[in-house]
Amino acid sequence: MPLWIEIPVALFLMIGSLFALVGAIGLYRLPDFFMRLHGPTKATTLGVGGMLLASLIFFGWRGEGLSLHELLITLFLFITAPVSAHMLSKAAIQQKVDLVERTRGRPWGDER
Repeated sequence: MPLWIEIPVALFLMIGSLFALVGAIGLYRLPDFFMRLHGPTKATTLGVGGMLLASLIFFGWRGEGLSLHELLITLFLFITAPVSAHMLSKAAIQQKVDLVERTRGRPWGDER
């Protein structure tokens, strides 16, 4: 495989892995549900998107042509991640989950 194909594949894999790592650390370290929701929905989505882009370039160059699988996975991921995050946040608002003091905005008032 030529170097000019290996460099973008390695770059997208590294960037995707870095975003996935940051998302996982954010999911573990952030103190509150609404803060934790950003880890998997933002950073991890971009991480998986970068890895799928690397896969698309790698297998497209090997002569198998562009795979519809990677494109469909990417499309499905970028559509469902924000929708599921919105549904989870609405359910948390309905359940009035506990917040830490640093969380800005009180969707259900200050009746603590």
